[in-house]
Amino acid sequence: MQQIINFVIRNKIVLLFLLLFGISLALTIQSHSYHKSKFISSANFFTGGIYKRAHGIGQYFNLKTENEQLVEENVRLKTLLYNSQIADTTQEFQKDTSFYGGVFLFIPAKVYKNSYSATKNYLMLNRGERDGVKQDFGVVTSQGIVGIIENTSNKYATVLSILNTKSKINAQLKNSNHIGSLVWNTKSYELVQLTDISKFAPVAVGDTIITGGQSTIFPKGVPIGTIDSFTTDISGDTYTIDVKLFNDMTNIGHVYIIENTDAEEIKTLEQSVDE
Repeated sequence: MQQIINFVIRNKIVLLFLLLFGISLALTIQSHSYHKSKFISSANFFTGGIYKRAHGIGQYFNLKTENEQLVEENVRLKTLLYNSQIADTTQEFQKDTSFYGGVFLFIPAKVYKNSYSATKNYLMLNRGERDGVKQDFGVVTSQGIVGIIENTSNKYATVLSILNTKSKINAQLKNSNHIGSLVWNTKSYELVQLTDISKFAPVAVGDTIITGGQSTIFPKGVPIGTIDSFTTDISGDTYTIDVKLFNDMTNIGHVYIIENTDAEEIKTLEQSVDE
């Protein structure tokens, strides 16, 4: 306390000047509308800048929560989207036995590991059996397909990437019903190949390729990429198409695991037919 008193005594002239200056400034602002408006504008600019920075800092610390909320919302929207497509398709083509329906559920996951430069590439996800993940579940991003679950543990799962020579996925031209097999020739991580497409198919560079829906893994209509180029096979009856992927397979952070709740029923029925 004594130090404060000594400080005031030592600086009494400066403090008195600041006090009188503050009083005169306040009176000037109060008595002149122009000065008052300028003062308020400056104060708003100053405090607005502070609030903006404080809000930005708060947003930064809330990013994790907001990202989790966005992921959950994407799961809900994807579930509604693909299941509504199934409902529309089954109503329009009730006798189309080439189409597998079912109810598709989506599980969000993070990628812990991703390879793309080998001939047999895999991803590792932070979801496993305790999350309901099983072998042969599809894996996609908001851009397109990634691969298929191959192995699972309690907390983790490995994904057979589409950039894997073992990968073979049912796919089709978006603008027609011509269906083929999606494979990878290892030449580029940006391109996969769609084989066995009939020479009568309307093929053009830039056309979109999607999943064909003739398996229990992916619903019909999941985007894959666009036609980059195509050649006629030696037989002359089919095309081999280079497909430029929508996904950047070198930069996969978040994915969605797809479960077809009717998969087991469909597989059981198929086995009984084969027997």
